Amino acid sequence: MELNKVTEGILDIIDSYGFKQEGAYNLRLNAAAVCHGDSRHIQIVKKEDKPGIDIHISGEAQNEQVHIPVVMTEAGVDEVYNDFFVQDGADVTIIAGCGIHGSGCSETRHDGIHSFHVGKNASVKYVENHYAEGKGTGKKVLNPVTKIYVGENSVFTLETTQIKGVDSTKRESYIELAENAKLNVTEKLMTHEDQMAVSNMEIVLKGKNSSARIISRSVGKGTSRQIFHPKAVGVNQCHAHVQCDSIIMDHAEISSIPEINAKHVDAQIVHEAAIGRINDEQLIKLRTFGMSAEEAEAVIIDNFLK
Repeated sequence: MELNKVTEGILDIIDSYGFKQEGAYNLRLNAAAVCHGDSRHIQIVKKEDKPGIDIHISGEAQNEQVHIPVVMTEAGVDEVYNDFFVQDGADVTIIAGCGIHGSGCSETRHDGIHSFHVGKNASVKYVENHYAEGKGTGKKVLNPVTKIYVGENSVFTLETTQIKGVDSTKRESYIELAENAKLNVTEKLMTHEDQMAVSNMEIVLKGKNSSARIISRSVGKGTSRQIFHPKAVGVNQCHAHVQCDSIIMDHAEISSIPEINAKHVDAQIVHEAAIGRINDEQLIKLRTFGMSAEEAEAVIIDNFLK
C-alpha cells in the first residue's frame, strides 16, 4: 500500500526499528487496519467482536519482529484491543506506538488496550513510542492500557517513550510475573506547555524468585504536570527495584508516588526517587564549548532521557 508523506513521516518517528510492509506487520490508520502481513512464525488475525487484532507468535520464532503502529491524521476517537499470544520459547520484538497529526480544532484520541500472554522460557521486548504534531488547536490524547502476564523463566522488556506533542495521557499498566520470570521496564517522558501525563503501574511478583527492574526518567517543562505511581507487590520470594528520576523546569509540577507492598518475608522491594533542576555547573561547562544556553540545555536533556 502506498502511504502519504504525513503518514510516512510519523512512522519514521514512532517506529524506531523502521516500518516496512514485509514480514509480520499491521498498520492502523484513522481507526481502520489498512494493511497487514504475516510471517512464517507470526500470524495476525482480525478480531470479530471488537476493533483490534490477535497476534499469535510461535515458539519457533527466534529473534523476529512484528510491527503494529497506529497513525491518526483525522480527528475522532479510536479504541483498539490487541492481544498477543506468545508460545513457550519464542524470542520476539514487538514495535508498537501511536502518532497523531492534528490540524483541526477537534480532539484526536487513541485508546490502545494491549494484553500479553507469555508462555515459558520466552523472551519478549515491547517498544511503544508516542508522538503528536500539527498546528491544530484540538487536543491530542493518548491513553494506553497494558496488561502483561509473564510465564515461568521468561523475560519481558518494556520500553515506553512519550517523545513530544501529546496534550494529555493516562497510562495504566498491570504486570504479573510467574516463577523465575524477569521484568525490565524503561519509561521515558517529556512534557511541556500545559500538558498532563499520568502513569499508573502495578507489578505483582507472584512467582518464586521473580524479579523486576523499573526505571522512569522524565522532563517537565512549562506549566506541565506529571504523576508517576508505581506499585510493586511481592507475594513470594522475589526482588524488585523501582527508580524514578526527573528534571523539573520552568513552572512544571512532577509527583512520584511510590507504593511497595511485601506479602512475603523474603520479598525485597526497593524504591528510589529524585526530582531536581539542571545543574548550573553542567550548563557552564557545555557553554565553554561555544554552545548557547538553549543548546546546552537540549544536550543535557537528551542525554538524560537516553
